[in-house]
Amino acid sequence: MQLQLDKLVESIELAFGEELPFVTGPITEDQRAALQQVFGDAGYQSYLQDQVNRQIVRDYLTNAVVLGFITEADVVALEGKLDSAELRSAMSLHMLMNSIEQADDLLAQGVPEPLQALEPDQKSPPHMHLISS
Repeated sequence: MQLQLDKLVESIELAFGEELPFVTGPITEDQRAALQQVFGDAGYQSYLQDQVNRQIVRDYLTNAVVLGFITEADVVALEGKLDSAELRSAMSLHMLMNSIEQADDLLAQGVPEPLQALEPDQKSPPHMHLISS
């Protein structure tokens, strides 16, 4: 079975419908250029992704504590262990792939290694082979 990621993402985006407007009123060309300069910058994109990762980790851990799957002490034990964007990225990915019920096991495994960027083969289309266990 092949999964076409680009088609999957496109279907998800279509399900979302229209995006909310970024600003509520009209903006000038100078303002538009300034926004493009700031928000189009690679640094801002990295900042934004890190904020998303922080939110994923925060929500996951909060839900796990509220639902009783981990304790506040478990969360305190993470102090200093998620202090880089790479570690937060790896942890948020693991959290997205695991249910709240698995939080204790996930934390027992420790903070995952930073993610490594994949180098896709130029000749292959974007897809994944799913292997059933």
